[in-house]
Amino acid sequence: MFEFAGDYETSVNWVFLAITGLIAYKGITTKNEDGKADFVHLLFGCIAAVFFFLVLFQDVLGVTTF
Repeated sequence: MFEFAGDYETSVNWVFLAITGLIAYKGITTKNEDGKADFVHLLFGCIAAVFFFLVLFQDVLGVTTF
């Protein structure tokens, strides 16, 4: 996914995984004052999770191709 990084593509992939993993975790686990999940946090958390798994399975593990 990050072919422009050249020799640093693996490092960029791992940094991307760390950042999107944190965003996904934060978005999915965030609750309001009343204890309910906010739709916007869930939405962006799920989007981040999709990109996390896309890069993990395609670029890092090489399991699938899209």
